[in-house]
Amino acid sequence: MVPSFDDGTSLYNFVVRDGNGVKGMVDSGLTTVPVAYMQPPRERIDKESARKHEQLPIDLSRLDGPEHDEVAVEIVRAAETLGFFQVINHGVPVDLLESLKDTANKFFGLPPEQKAVYRSEVSPTPLVKYGTSFVPEKEAALEWKDYISLQYVNDAEALQHWPIEIRDVALEYLRTSIKMVRKLLEVLMVNLGMKLVDPKIDALIDKKMVNMNFYPTCPNPDLTVGVGRHSDMGTITVLLQDGIGGLYVKIEEDMRFGKKGEWVEIPPTPGALVINVGDMLQVLSNKRYKSAEHRVRTTNTTSRVSIPIFTIPKLTEKIAPLPHLVEKDGIAHYREFLFADYMKNFFGNAHEGKKSLDFVKNVDSS
Repeated sequence: MVPSFDDGTSLYNFVVRDGNGVKGMVDSGLTTVPVAYMQPPRERIDKESARKHEQLPIDLSRLDGPEHDEVAVEIVRAAETLGFFQVINHGVPVDLLESLKDTANKFFGLPPEQKAVYRSEVSPTPLVKYGTSFVPEKEAALEWKDYISLQYVNDAEALQHWPIEIRDVALEYLRTSIKMVRKLLEVLMVNLGMKLVDPKIDALIDKKMVNMNFYPTCPNPDLTVGVGRHSDMGTITVLLQDGIGGLYVKIEEDMRFGKKGEWVEIPPTPGALVINVGDMLQVLSNKRYKSAEHRVRTTNTTSRVSIPIFTIPKLTEKIAPLPHLVEKDGIAHYREFLFADYMKNFFGNAHEGKKSLDFVKNVDSS
């Protein structure tokens, strides 16, 4: 029996506790947006007023040739301005990207009970979590999204514990992407004055997670968000978009693509991957690199998938602005902290822009 979605408790039990997700709600014949998903006006995404970010993708194949320095400058410039950029010739086969999107759509098309076995309360492994929204128990308005999150320890554990329907393609996506992440991180850290042999570089991408996000069709996208305003807690994020679009990024400083405070859409580009700077790079660079605030819009035409890879530091890693940058700037914008504490704070609160960085901000920093 389908509950009344006008009753908050019944909706929460059906969508969250029982694991039916937003898709289960939509599949029941939903024709209006429940109150629990209605965002306050300030959080809604005005598609018509947001311009598209027209920056051409960066061709990463040029990193391995005589144009290395020129491409490195492009990567650094993107990290210092918007904090988001797209890449092509990245080393991840395009047919694998298409297979990923198909696999994600098929997984979320499974009966609810097959997905619900991975809810955090009952999952047979801590490496796999199926859920909905972000932190639904703490959100004033829920996000219109279901997801499955796959933590990576090693290939053997992934093959043993990740859902059989998605494990092989997700693992290959991770294997082929991580080489690219390492190259990008090397460029960004060398620009900050670090040496390639510094063990810190590997420590910054020690842990990896692959998520598959599913945004079902929404009766009224203007009232909802697929993902609320946030920045990513880790080091570098790799994102595969499908062809539908809906990813919006906030401009932090006036630039030729827009003014401070404006939102721009990152349009899907066939064969490209989206790269964004995480909070840890903003901290390490003492604010030189921008961990951009971003969010996702829903659609009423068709469901949408996105597949990010999150690279994050070791939980025991101490993070702080690089000392020589602090000396140069005359101020440390962030205090030293243990990454495990930052992660706990991040997942302990609803999405609220870049508020997570306030947790480690120095009192004297503006």
